[in-house]
Amino acid sequence: MTTLAFVGDLPLIRPGQRRPGRRQPDLALVQLHDELWRVTRPDGDVLGYIEQFRVREGLRYRAKRLLVLQRRFIVMGEFWSIDDAIECFRPS
Repeated sequence: MTTLAFVGDLPLIRPGQRRPGRRQPDLALVQLHDELWRVTRPDGDVLGYIEQFRVREGLRYRAKRLLVLQRRFIVMGEFWSIDDAIECFRPS
């Protein structure tokens, strides 16, 4: 699993939210730029990414899971809410 040592210390950041942000016990989001977030476990394991993109009706969020062993991503879905995109990464 890809691990980034510094990620566990960063807060969850949502669109329109300012630092210090909100922390979640099972996931952390790191905003990489205005339209991309890295989704990690608190220990730094990278789970995937959430991309924001604009369509005629408004903003959409695409959840992409990182498959480390296969060295690729799979699209898990597209959503109207970032909260719904985040739910794709929660353990069942």
